[in-house]
Amino acid sequence: MAKSNKLGKDGEIAACEFLITQGYTVRETNWRMGHLEIDIIAQEPKANKLHIVEVKTRTATEHYDPSRAITRAKIRNLVNAGNGYISYYQLKMSVQYDLMIITGTAPDFQIQFIPNAFQAPLRTIR
Repeated sequence: MAKSNKLGKDGEIAACEFLITQGYTVRETNWRMGHLEIDIIAQEPKANKLHIVEVKTRTATEHYDPSRAITRAKIRNLVNAGNGYISYYQLKMSVQYDLMIITGTAPDFQIQFIPNAFQAPLRTIR
């Protein structure tokens, strides 16, 4: 396994562990719909809310802000995959899109959880 793949996998494991310690239920990891993927799908404790969590893992952030990797295309793909998940399982719950920035190396990761990091774009009919 390439170093970057192992770092990303370790970061996703740390993100899941963090969510669990906060009381979330992790429903899925690396859920795929065609070429689209959601890193983590979690449910908020005692709430009817689904969390689509994008995880960005880097060894350092001195020269690069990992949140900049969340482009319009990435948002569109996450929203489409989230809609696909809800449709596939016929869920009736609200959705929130969160970001987790994991920096460092395992097991000493620093975790920054950004709830509601972005909103699904509105589509207008012309």
